[in-house]
Amino acid sequence: MAGSDDRTVFERSRIGWWLFVALLGAVAAYLAWQFVGLLVLGVFGYYATRPISDRVGEVVDSDWLAAGITVLLVLVPVIALSLYAGYQVFVALQGFLTGTVDPIALLGQYFGLGDISLAERQSLLNVLENPGEFVSNPRQRAMTVLQTGRTVVSAVAGTLLLLALSVTLSYFLLKYDDDMADALRQLFGGRNTVAYAYATAVDSDVESVFFGNLLFVVVMSVVAGLAYVGTNLVAPAGLAVPMVAVLAFLTGAASLIPLVVGKIVYVPVLALLAVQAVRSNEAALAFVGVTAVVYFLALDFLPQTFLQPYISGRHLDGIMLMFAYLLGPVLFGWYGFFLLPIVFVAVLEAVRIVLPELLHGERLTLDASMGGSVGADPQSAGDVPSDEYAENRFEERDSQPPDDGDDAGRSDSSPSN
Repeated sequence: MAGSDDRTVFERSRIGWWLFVALLGAVAAYLAWQFVGLLVLGVFGYYATRPISDRVGEVVDSDWLAAGITVLLVLVPVIALSLYAGYQVFVALQGFLTGTVDPIALLGQYFGLGDISLAERQSLLNVLENPGEFVSNPRQRAMTVLQTGRTVVSAVAGTLLLLALSVTLSYFLLKYDDDMADALRQLFGGRNTVAYAYATAVDSDVESVFFGNLLFVVVMSVVAGLAYVGTNLVAPAGLAVPMVAVLAFLTGAASLIPLVVGKIVYVPVLALLAVQAVRSNEAALAFVGVTAVVYFLALDFLPQTFLQPYISGRHLDGIMLMFAYLLGPVLFGWYGFFLLPIVFVAVLEAVRIVLPELLHGERLTLDASMGGSVGADPQSAGDVPSDEYAENRFEERDSQPPDDGDDAGRSDSSPSN
């Protein structure tokens, strides 16, 4: 009777703890969603630079030093260059959009500037473009600057804080990823479990995508920069590619999207060169035609045919990634560019490794039952192959004394679920 009471207390205690853990999980999920942009940007920075940090760690033999060097020399410059490129594009577009589209309103949904009225925006732009008006009417202009500047400063400060926290999160993950991997390994029940194989397959695919993306952007930015610099060196008088560094970076970033690649950047560049040729010397149109062929080969055919299949997302098909990249910002906003590829990889690996066995009512295994040519090999998750693992399990079973009762002599050579 006492044993039955103890069992009842034990079960009630477990139920209470499960409810408490579920409550904590719900709170954690809510907080994660509230700061989802910060989290996915930090995760992107981690996966995009982890191979580099691992290589640096082999040299310096210190996790925190390797993480710090990687963040300072790789991640921070990439973010700074992205901000600079975005600023230059905004300044360049402002001249074309003035009078037709409010340039500040274009950024309102992303940087919190939507609360500024149209009159305040125009007044602020007038002060920035004509500082002399501030001297002629200092009190009114000062009030305008203070009212609108508070919102602008708050938005800029919020953006910088978001980036700083994301970089800090990337550093934390780079420094403690081994410890977190050990903790998850224990939580999943060991290396040779389906949960661990699934997690490491997702981990490998996400690293392949994001590190491949970073490497591909760097390579294509260099190629595009050389193409634009070469154009300016041999171009006839009156023809020139402006903002070479910014356009090179934007071309590299645009090349991430299959089929689109650098077209959205180098085609407008060619249009600008054509306009310059018509205005200066129509005979230079032949040079623009030759340049178009060179740009197509170097910035379109080369990345799609040779570079992208081997660099960006080598485990995954580029067409599938294209939908993830294009639909992510549409569904979630700017952070969807990083979030949807992660969700896509998680769903893909679940379909490959877990779903077929669940549908057929079979025991889960470490093998990918479908899509063998897509995604990472889950067998690489463990330290030993599955057949060697099974052999070790048999040896471990034989070395243990049999349990009393119905469990005596019972064996199970399949991987743990």
